Amino acid sequence: MVSPSEFFDYHRACMCRLTEEYIMLVRWDPFEEMNRLHDHFFSGKGLSKESFRVAVDIREENDAFYVDAEVPGLSAEDVKIDVEKNVLTLSGERKVENEEREGTYRRVERHYGGFSRSFSLPETVDTDSISADLKDGVLELKLPKKEAPTPKQISVNVGKQ
Repeated sequence: MVSPSEFFDYHRACMCRLTEEYIMLVRWDPFEEMNRLHDHFFSGKGLSKESFRVAVDIREENDAFYVDAEVPGLSAEDVKIDVEKNVLTLSGERKVENEEREGTYRRVERHYGGFSRSFSLPETVDTDSISADLKDGVLELKLPKKEAPTPKQISVNVGKQ
């Protein structure tokens, strides 16, 4: 059994000096690597075609559900809203502005490209009355409620023999 002081002394000896930074050598953990790859690919940086993720707030009030989506810089023509089989989908595209500057360095930190967010709707949403307003970079959807469907009771008949 290795004592804690021997363990730390060994790891201190494994530290390398490389361009003013210390790098600690650690054992490779395949599960940690799988988690890192999962986060990379499903965060929009890997194989996903989404370039950015739209932040969404959802709240419920007595008369309706409200969905607020941040879409700064987008116009109503850039955003598409679909409802199919009780699934609400917000999608759109932020296009790159073609700005050319000669002889200067330019840094682009804003995300461009397509986005898509989908949400399952409860049966109490009146999908025929959904409305959407775009103001100051926030898309607000109002999803009015309707009465919940009442369960239908079916009587069982006794069969004749």
